[in-house]
Amino acid sequence: MSMTLVEKIIADHANLAEVHAGEIVVVHPDLVLANELSGILAIETFFRHGRDHIFDPDQWVFVPDHFVPARDIRAANTARRFREFAYENGIQKYYELGRGGIEHVLLPQEGLIWPGALVMGGDSHTCTYGALGAFAIGVGSTDLAALMVSGELWLSVPETVQIVYRGTPSPWVEGKDMILYTLGQIGGDGAHGQVMEFHGALLRTLSAADRFTMCNMAVEGGAMTGIIPPDAVTQAYIVAHGNKYYDEKALSTTYGNAHKIIDIDITGLEPQVAQPFSPANSVPVSAIGDVPLDQVMIGYCTNGRLEDLRRAAHILAGRSVHPHTRLLITPGSQQVYQQASAEGLLDIFLAAGAMISPPSCGACLGGHLGVLGAGETALSTTNRNFVGRVGDVKSRVYLSNPTVAAASAVAGRIIAPQELPGLVSHPQQVIPTTELWSPLEVTA
Repeated sequence: MSMTLVEKIIADHANLAEVHAGEIVVVHPDLVLANELSGILAIETFFRHGRDHIFDPDQWVFVPDHFVPARDIRAANTARRFREFAYENGIQKYYELGRGGIEHVLLPQEGLIWPGALVMGGDSHTCTYGALGAFAIGVGSTDLAALMVSGELWLSVPETVQIVYRGTPSPWVEGKDMILYTLGQIGGDGAHGQVMEFHGALLRTLSAADRFTMCNMAVEGGAMTGIIPPDAVTQAYIVAHGNKYYDEKALSTTYGNAHKIIDIDITGLEPQVAQPFSPANSVPVSAIGDVPLDQVMIGYCTNGRLEDLRRAAHILAGRSVHPHTRLLITPGSQQVYQQASAEGLLDIFLAAGAMISPPSCGACLGGHLGVLGAGETALSTTNRNFVGRVGDVKSRVYLSNPTVAAASAVAGRIIAPQELPGLVSHPQQVIPTTELWSPLEVTA
């Protein structure tokens, strides 16, 4: 069998003619990402082994984003040491507060990701970058330390599972719903250690934001990463964010060139809601029943891009958050925050009664800026709803897309957007019609 898309990328970065699943190879990644949590552990390991300067400063991106703004003195000291290490080692791609944001929104936005790139990051949701045709994986802090020393790391070449979508979903369905439904079909470990390569004609109608969301949550199915073969949407995004070169021929992919193919029929699919305590515990929003909400959370690395905030604002314009419900809006980056302000989206949120937080992972990981108390229930556009993920172990978190979340904030309970009086249409997306090349087209 010829190489899969990911195998081609790995072979290129291992300086080999070809590689295949199961082989162990040493690769030199284009980019290595660290945040202040994974990074500080790597730094400590680095120094314990007697090192004093990293191998290649240009290979690294440092992004403080988990406990920022600092939630307490300990977090402030961690961020300080992280910052000092970046300065001491000449790391130019260090993104301080006010100039950065949440890493998985920030890096593509800054033009640091491109098709065919190999990226390793000290965060499980590094897989987000597969939306641009990159092979991007999360690694541990000791792996980060090894990369600091040598600039390279071994990996086992993963198998690829092609997920092929057929049919046309119902209105209000977004990328978040497609991945939640997929997780519900395959289970939380249905792609364990594999690559989820997404295919189907419907993908051509999805924005870059939807694609980032889908690849971001591939890890919730146990996958090493998710990836979408590059097309016109990919090309338009990278041109707008840095115009990185990539090789069309090297990144072409063929239907059936995988270790497993999963067909998913999404004909008539409704918006999905993941119930506690797994992203794979997904059901149609119409089947969720009466779930009152103490808090709604919109944004973060999964749904904190400008398109996501526009969708939420479309729902909230002229409406108010339910008096018994809190609504937190967290833009994914400082640039998204600024753009949302320029478009008047923040005014809509404030008028509706929402609180707008700075770009931070804070509440998503149960750190700060909106954690839940015992017995509280939240609906969130984040990627995980495990026990205690957003606060107290006796709290409950449901997951949805931004439009369902915004409508539910108004109702004070989980509802479908179309249940709101006077709301008849989903905000339209502008989809490029001319492709540099086409991924697999699968008709319904």
